[in-house]
Parts: sequence; C-alpha cells; structure tokens
Amino acid sequence: MNCHLPIRDLLGSNVSVIASYMVPHPPLIVPAVGRGGEEKVSKTIASYRKVAAEIASLKPETIVIISPHSVMYSDYFHISPGDGAEGSFAMFRAPEVKFKEEYDKELIDAICSAAKREDFPCGTKGERDPELDHGTMVPLWFIRKEYKGGKIVRIGLSGLSFNQHFRLGQIIAEAIDSLNRRAVIVGSGDLSHKLQDYGPYGFAAEGPEYDSRIMDVMGRAAFDELLKFDEDFCDRAAECGHRSFVIMAGCWNNRRVKAHVYSHEDVTGVGYGICSFLPDDKPDIYVRLARLSLESYIRDGRRLRIPEDISGILDEGENIPEELLSTRAGAFVSIHKNGDLRGCIGTIGPTSSSVAQEISNNAVSASTRDPRFPPVRVSEFDSLEINVDVLMPPEDIDSLDKLDVRKYGVIVSTPDGRRGLLLPDLEGVDTVEDQVSIAMYKGGIGSHEKYYLQRFMVVRHR
Repeated sequence: MNCHLPIRDLLGSNVSVIASYMVPHPPLIVPAVGRGGEEKVSKTIASYRKVAAEIASLKPETIVIISPHSVMYSDYFHISPGDGAEGSFAMFRAPEVKFKEEYDKELIDAICSAAKREDFPCGTKGERDPELDHGTMVPLWFIRKEYKGGKIVRIGLSGLSFNQHFRLGQIIAEAIDSLNRRAVIVGSGDLSHKLQDYGPYGFAAEGPEYDSRIMDVMGRAAFDELLKFDEDFCDRAAECGHRSFVIMAGCWNNRRVKAHVYSHEDVTGVGYGICSFLPDDKPDIYVRLARLSLESYIRDGRRLRIPEDISGILDEGENIPEELLSTRAGAFVSIHKNGDLRGCIGTIGPTSSSVAQEISNNAVSASTRDPRFPPVRVSEFDSLEINVDVLMPPEDIDSLDKLDVRKYGVIVSTPDGRRGLLLPDLEGVDTVEDQVSIAMYKGGIGSHEKYYLQRFMVVRHR
C-alpha cells in the first residue's frame, strides 16, 4: 500500500530542543537550607553541578522548567504568565536565598497558541500564586551558579492522563521549533517517597520497584515506556516527578536521544535521580536496516539475509533489539529526497516472519516499485532520507470522534474487501474529515458506500 504523497516526518522536525534533564528538587541540597545536612546526598549534589555546567556550555536562550509544585489543576495545564517572577527559600528558613527570573513571553504565547489550535487544555489562566516554587528554584539554584543567561518558562502538571502530559511535551517542542529557540527542558521531580522505613512517608514495596523501573527506563531513554506505568502503582510508590518526566519526554517528539545516568540516591528515604538527554541524530537500527536493504538490492540485486546481514550495521557494543526479530507487524517505509516524497510502500498487517523482514521487503518495494516514481538510482543514495513506521494492531471504531489526525492513522474498509489507509501526522492533513476522505479515495471507496473504520497507532523511526 502506498503513502499519501505530501508526507513529511513531522515528529522529527523539532531541532531547537538541545537538551533535557531529569532532576530532583529537595530543598535540603541547598546549603543555606540543609545547614550541613546536604552532605548526606553528596552524590546528587555532584551530579547537579555537572548538569549545571553542561547547561552553561550549551548557552540556551530559554530554560523550560516543569514543576510538580507549580500551579496544578485536575483538567488543565497551567503556564505561569507575566513578565517574570520572584521567589525565595523563606519557607525553608533561608529567606536570603532569592530568585528573580524573567519569563520568555514569546515562547509562552507560542505554546498557548499551539494548544488553542487543537483545543488542548493548557494556558496561563488561573494563576493562584505567582511566586516561584521550590520545584523550580532548586534546579535554578544550581543552574544560576554556572549560567546567568536565558529566560525561563514555568509549567505545572495536571490530573490528566500520562498521554495528555506527553502530548503537552510535543506541543511545547512544536512551539520552541516555530521560534527556532535554543531551549533546554528541565523535568523537576523526586522519585518515590517510600524507600525506607525511616523516610518521611515510611516504606512501601512499590517504592524501590518504582525507582528501579524509572531509572532503567530513563537510562535507556525508552520514553514510550513512561506511558505504561500504572497510575495506581505510581500513587502507591508516592512518586513526585513522573508526570514532569513524561512532559519532558514528549518534548523530544520521538527524536533519538542519548541518555546518561549521573546518579541515584535513596539515603533519605526519597529517591533522587539525575539523568541527561542529548540529541542523537544517527538513524536508529530500523532505519539503517531499511537503507541497507534498498542499497543492497539496487546496487547488487541482492536481498538481505535476516538476521545474518543485520550485524553489518550494528555499532560497537550494540545488539539487535529483540522485538525486531521476535515480533510481527505491518510497516511502512517512506523515502524522501530534498524534502519531497520519493517512494513509500507498506503493509497494514504482518506478511513476513518478523518486523525486520517486513521492513527489508518494504524498503525494496518503496525504492523500486512505487508506481508514482521511477526506481531509485545509486547516484541518489546520499540525498535520501528514510523513515520507518511500524504499525500497532488496528482497533475497530464506530465514529469519527474516536480519531485524532496527529495520534492515529485510519483504515477505511468496505464489505467487499476494498480498503484505504492513511498514516497519522501527515502534512496537509489537518482534520479527521480530510484523513478519512483521502483514505477512501486511496481505497476507491465512494462517499455513498457503506464502510467500516479502524484506527491504529505507529511507532515512528528516523
């Protein structure tokens, strides 16, 4: 099945998020507050200093801080409004530690406008306390010792789903990119508060389990797994920062990132984890497999042997992901040249023994058998951009209300077996009605005919 012609990988378009950080916010680690007690978390302090030095080296124009202790509503994400804000650690017996920060009003407006366009519950309404909170000030205490530049944006959490928090991160990234702003994202939040009997909230078995899982997930930058945490489990673990981390992850908008774990401590009965995330623009193994497949076939007339030939595209120390060989799924391979579509063919469901074989087969077809284009030539190899979409199993739906052009692709089918498919996040496809209409056209389905709808999600690789 072919792709819709004017396709562009929107999820890879944000290039202005230059780094992000997962950090804790115990006031204890500020010496004027800790008064010597901060020495017990020396690993966390040393890691924080490294993060601050790295941010200073990056010289961001804006620092976006996501704080659980900013204004929070059950059904709305609050962004602090105005020209700026002040704050201090007075409530922690250190009023001499003060902050005066300027807000990036242009970026705040861009985020709010992007949210309004899709009726997303986010904005600057409902400011209850304009003073900076400690979830914002603790990261700033370290950062401002190394870097005085950059305005800030302060964003709170909500009681909405993890998926909604992730979507907010995507909206933030789109706004940052629209302004070509060099921005750093700080996901502020402690981990479990139930790690030790002597801790402030006692012990729960879910506490150490949460910390172990979150440090593993963040250490691999496996951001999709953040959405799979059960919310009741997170509540039993008494975690603080999960939603902050989900928003931060959404800001990467499915870009590849390199994760680095600085430290994890639980000596106070509360988990403090620090990780950094920097862009990794090398294509992932799914895309490398697609490229090797089409180049091998076009240059030598040889189809890859799976899995034997995959070893040739692995980096040192890299292993083939288990799911690439052990699972079956439909996949689309799209090829672009100078921003224009050069070929795209895929399968709605699995037709091969593994995802790896599916990708390899469809890469060859997209480069040589898309009827809209002549076969790709060897001379074009260096100018090609390749994306791979792995399709999740489709689910039946009974109305257009259950579609979302950004999140879901659509399959339109008729009782006699005709069907048309359209991937999510396509340039120029802005409404559900457009999405369904194009899918029907591709399937040769008239508007007067009876048809059935299915939706599906994709995992996009670039």
